Amino acid sequence: MKVVVLCGGLSSERHVSLVTGSSVCRALRDRGHQAVLVDMFLGLEGYDGPLEEVFNAPDGRIGQAAIAQREPDLAAVRAGRADQGPSLFGKDVLAVCALADIVFLGLHGACGEDGRVQAAFDLLGIPYTGAGYLGSGMAMDKAITKYTMERCGIPTAPWRDVTYTEGEIPGLVEELEVPCAVKIVNGGSSLGVALPDTKAELEQALREMLRYGSHVVVEKKIRGRELTVGVLGDRYLPAVEIIPQTGAYFDYVSKYQDGGSLEICPARISDELWRELGEYALRLHRALGLSVYSRTDFLVDEAGRPWCLEVNTLPGLTPASLLPKEAAAAGLGYEDLCEEIMRLSLEARGEGRL
Repeated sequence: MKVVVLCGGLSSERHVSLVTGSSVCRALRDRGHQAVLVDMFLGLEGYDGPLEEVFNAPDGRIGQAAIAQREPDLAAVRAGRADQGPSLFGKDVLAVCALADIVFLGLHGACGEDGRVQAAFDLLGIPYTGAGYLGSGMAMDKAITKYTMERCGIPTAPWRDVTYTEGEIPGLVEELEVPCAVKIVNGGSSLGVALPDTKAELEQALREMLRYGSHVVVEKKIRGRELTVGVLGDRYLPAVEIIPQTGAYFDYVSKYQDGGSLEICPARISDELWRELGEYALRLHRALGLSVYSRTDFLVDEAGRPWCLEVNTLPGLTPASLLPKEAAAAGLGYEDLCEEIMRLSLEARGEGRL
């Protein structure tokens, strides 16, 4: 098949997305597909041949990609694009996607996981992988996800939905309890997250979050083991336990730098707990109207009680990412996983289930 692997974009998770896209594109080419890597924001800059011939590029346009310790400088990325227009779609992106049999979404964060790209592709009749626009948008919003958890009987930490200005910070500091977690409502990869233990740290956290936006969720801090469970099709996968090695929790550095975390799959938990987490993950996946695949994160406290954190509709897909590790533990290799995601996506769209 002709496949555009769409990645990059203009979100704080740009670097992660480029590595996911490169990995997926390489795997699909090894399987014989005419896969080509396309940066959503930069597009086909530097390519002057016929668009239909780009799928024959001998290297699939796969460049060098790595995840830096700091989030990307998006202003520099924007300034570096030859076309300084307002569109988030770069040169010839929509045109080349329309020529593909399917677009494999390797995007992460607000530029790709919030449903806008999916909605545009739906309007243009372009098939793509993963969940549709509505489920993606709801899952990206941590507040909507929290409300959904509560309605579905999925345990989640006590929380508040907060929209604020800088002038309201002193009052919020008085009202909110610590220790807590403060999370920007549409963040990802642990960017836009703070874990204050004191009132002074809470004030600093609220000021820091304004860099990302004025809408946050503030939840009680739960201390415990970090676990995640993926959903693929209509089943849940083996759980992974994440043990941070570079900090107190699974932050951006722990996730993406060598030695940042120890990831154990299958997690060393009872079958009973794994099935409980898996059923919660599957319930949330269905309640939000997701399809094909997702990954849900949990904390399990010292009493063994699980608390659901959030769901990811386009989780990382490098060979070392969490979902591929879960798939491998279930007997599905990396290339097979990429193929399965495409198959399930085409099947779901053919049946109108998105």
